[in-house]
Amino acid sequence: MLHSPRLPKLLTCALIGLLTGGAHASTPSPAPDSLQPLLVTLNERLNIGDLVALTKWDSGKPIQDSAREAQVIANARKMAVERKLDPQEVAELIAAQIEANKLVQYGLLAQWHAAGKAPETPRPDLAKQIRPQLDELQNRLLQQYAEFAPFRNDPNCQDWLGKVRASLIKDGLHGQALIRATGELCTNAQ
Repeated sequence: MLHSPRLPKLLTCALIGLLTGGAHASTPSPAPDSLQPLLVTLNERLNIGDLVALTKWDSGKPIQDSAREAQVIANARKMAVERKLDPQEVAELIAAQIEANKLVQYGLLAQWHAAGKAPETPRPDLAKQIRPQLDELQNRLLQQYAEFAPFRNDPNCQDWLGKVRASLIKDGLHGQALIRATGELCTNAQ
């Protein structure tokens, strides 16, 4: 084999080209446009949990309301069929929203009990104001979920979710709740 002074330089250039090309190829694709609005809606739903917690504080009613939860999930299943979505997947998504919302409520009530008082915040009526808001949000959430659903199996789904979710977190309690609320969005196991 002939030794050429240019050979090490060519090999170095080729190696750099391979490494650069490999790094570029592994760059994840950008999140679909449908993810941000979906997570904003989920986050909005969680923030309404603060108001629900205030009504529970004032009324002394328990956070757990199994009959209401079953009604909300049954309604979501019907809406899923109308929208040609998988009713079981939608039921799991809505159940995750309910659990996340209860996480916020339990956390806030614990904080308020420790402080001996709840914030002096105006309290909307649970049945007349908050529940209609939650119903409207559920309608919007299912529309946005339908738009995002084709991306649930994408290998980048968890990365997209982590980045968008991080931009919405306002505190530890709501951050944990948002993680729970989005736990059913990506179906690829990682």
